[in-house]
Amino acid sequence: MADVSQTDVHQPAAEAEPAVLTITPIAASKVRELMAERQLEGYALRVFVQGGGCSGLSYGMAFEENIYPQDRVVEADGVRLVIDPTSLMYMAGSEIDYVDSLMGGGFAIHNPNAVSTCGCGHSFRTEEGADAGGYGGGCSCH
Repeated sequence: MADVSQTDVHQPAAEAEPAVLTITPIAASKVRELMAERQLEGYALRVFVQGGGCSGLSYGMAFEENIYPQDRVVEADGVRLVIDPTSLMYMAGSEIDYVDSLMGGGFAIHNPNAVSTCGCGHSFRTEEGADAGGYGGGCSCH
């Protein structure tokens, strides 16, 4: 009888599904810095999607103490990221970065699910919304 390893019996898990969320080291450092300034020990960074913005959906982030049973939690580089199931549908596999430039700094989200984004990068549209029309108007983020 041949010896069957666990990899032969189980489906590959990590390869089939993209990471929930990732955060770059510089963004994690900035989040830790902001949390320390505000004395928010034990809080997490909630990342979410809401309707609105030039492209139809917009990103949001907030420090949150409450984590709900349906939330997905990712621990990375000393930061807890929390995302609700609806937002996860639009943001699975996204990376949070922090960009500092001459024009100012801020968090940026690199979302593999977005088929178009606003000029400022704060709003986006997914494939499901590409044909729906009626999203936003002119970009008012300038």
